[in-house]
Amino acid sequence: MALRIVECRSPNHDARPEGAAIDILVLHYTGMRTAEEALARLCDPEAKVSAHYTVGRDGRVYRHVPEERRAWHAGVSWWAGERNVNARSIGIELVNPGHEFGYEPFPEAQISALIDLAHGILSRHPIPASRVIGHSDVAPARKTDPGELFPWPQLAEFGIGLWPEFSPFGSGDDVSGRDFARLGYGLAPDVDIPFEAVVSAFQRHWRPSKVDGVLDDETAYRLGALISALP
Repeated sequence: MALRIVECRSPNHDARPEGAAIDILVLHYTGMRTAEEALARLCDPEAKVSAHYTVGRDGRVYRHVPEERRAWHAGVSWWAGERNVNARSIGIELVNPGHEFGYEPFPEAQISALIDLAHGILSRHPIPASRVIGHSDVAPARKTDPGELFPWPQLAEFGIGLWPEFSPFGSGDDVSGRDFARLGYGLAPDVDIPFEAVVSAFQRHWRPSKVDGVLDDETAYRLGALISALP
């Protein structure tokens, strides 16, 4: 489908560090009551937050910050040793009230537009599947978006993100807590994040049927399957 792009520029951006590759895509939800509130905040110079794009529930795409500029969307974050995730990422917000204001499924029009938008981004920047992640992945102690209702498997069907075949009978016996760091998560002592928060973030993305922060057999197996799928 042809993307419906609306220019909705934000002043909240700056230059990326010289030589920084754009190799991370971070997905968020807006977590505000209405799209209008979210767009106003993303474009408010006093708020000092932004994203490159916002995708509305009707599939309309709002462009806030040029991709070559650093948008201010991830905050204090970590992924695969990178502390300044904003410096090398594209940030996309999805209009959704989030857990605070009545979290709800993402409509098909919104996800279809996201898939088309992401395909364009991936064609312009060398972003591996393992670096297409959620806000909760890079900031597990602070964030829960885009949340357990987000259709990561559907995106993976279109070549966006990492979602291997998970057997219901797999074993996680060979997996340890440090394997979360191999996937990209920050762990102590590198970052001050409780281990349970890391496990919950992983589950929210890759085992959304049960998010409890417990490294049980299924969680360990899925972690192992993801590690095996890394290049």
